[in-house]
Amino acid sequence: MITKEMTIGDILAKWPHKSQKLAQEMTNVGLHCVGCGAATWETLEAGMLGHGMQEIDIESLVKSLNEVLAQETDLNTIALTKRAADKFIALSKEEGLSKYALRFGDQPGGCSGFEYVLDFSENAGPEDAVFLSHGVEIHVEKEAVSRLIGSEIDYYDGLNGAGFKISNPNVRGSCSCGTSQTY
Repeated sequence: MITKEMTIGDILAKWPHKSQKLAQEMTNVGLHCVGCGAATWETLEAGMLGHGMQEIDIESLVKSLNEVLAQETDLNTIALTKRAADKFIALSKEEGLSKYALRFGDQPGGCSGFEYVLDFSENAGPEDAVFLSHGVEIHVEKEAVSRLIGSEIDYYDGLNGAGFKISNPNVRGSCSCGTSQTY
């Protein structure tokens, strides 16, 4: 269980398979202590108070971080959240590709090594592993599965933009802009 007395570094280190989601929750509330200039030695409480936040904000973040921990994660598959599956299905219909699957992969790029790739896929090939999540087939090249297994693809739509967000327990580092990662 996460408490306000824990350091940001300890929170991320204790739950590495959830660290991307935890960092995203912190960033969503304006706590930008995760990234290149991270003050990961600060307690969650000190970091938030230092950013001018109130006790109620701290309690709310601690609650949402613990909700992330409580979410079931299957590290043996690649999955979509229901929200991401619904968005993919809607997009595929808009594009006239309602019979298509989701192609998920990565490619060399960015300042940290690899960038994610999401696309439409008409058919799985012999080089693909196939996963099924919320009625959506996901095609992944077998050579990339070891880097991507356990990933969860979500969809966010907010004031700061919209798009698919990948949480991957195999990531060991990422760039400060969040568009590339290392394994």
